[in-house]
Amino acid sequence: MTRYAGPIDGLPPQTALHTGRAVFTESYAVIPRGVMSDIVTSSLPGWHATRVWIIARPMSGFSETFSQYILDLDTGGGSDSPEPDDGVEGVLFVTSGKLTLTLNGEAHSMAEGGYAYLPPAARWTLHNSGQTPARLHWIRKLYEPVPGLAPPDAFVTNDQHVTPGAMPGTKGAWATSRFANPQDLRHDMHVNIVTFQPGGLIPFEETHVMEHGIYVLEGKAVYRLNRDWVEVEAGDFIWLRAYCPQACYAGGPGPFRYLLYKDVNRHAKLRGPGGFGPLR
Repeated sequence: MTRYAGPIDGLPPQTALHTGRAVFTESYAVIPRGVMSDIVTSSLPGWHATRVWIIARPMSGFSETFSQYILDLDTGGGSDSPEPDDGVEGVLFVTSGKLTLTLNGEAHSMAEGGYAYLPPAARWTLHNSGQTPARLHWIRKLYEPVPGLAPPDAFVTNDQHVTPGAMPGTKGAWATSRFANPQDLRHDMHVNIVTFQPGGLIPFEETHVMEHGIYVLEGKAVYRLNRDWVEVEAGDFIWLRAYCPQACYAGGPGPFRYLLYKDVNRHAKLRGPGGFGPLR
């Protein structure tokens, strides 16, 4: 079974050097695993026996479309009313422990690698059903409806049940586990897992309108972010603004894997927040 990295409990010792890899720029941010300490966690209304790292949220002039949480649930922890806002879709990805997701009246057992897509207006609860603490990612986005197009259906699966698809011409050195059909225009976000084998790389600087949240689940690599080369490893989070040039090289010795968010399949907004004109 694949092991997925997460924050480290506790604080660094008083003897530790201050120097680290955290950086926030005009086009990207890197939040290393080592700075996701207990001191930056908080609690959420409607959740009990739960602590949260909020590693991404909408910010004017930077990210605009999503938030991403890492949740730690103690035994018995969870929520009967997890989503506070109307019209919000979500993805859950479990990195350790055992959880029970009740989705539209049906109970689903979720273990390490478990993945759930939660459409807007889904009725769901989440509880730690195991004997040890559980950890998961929760990605939230305001769903963008399209006239004549129904929202996507809810589904629950596992990383281990999805076969990665090799990117063209890479012979499997670069592959993507796609949890939603990329041709399904009902989806306005994709949350996938990208895997590079040692020596695999993005051989050009991707530069595009899609925002990214990249959480490194396993391994290490060197990432090109705008004008900089940055080393990243398991447990790090990278936050990319739209149009930030990006590439990477996975040096090994094992696979480099990350959970990737991106916004897709919608027209650019010309009115309201992020647009030029007022709302009609």
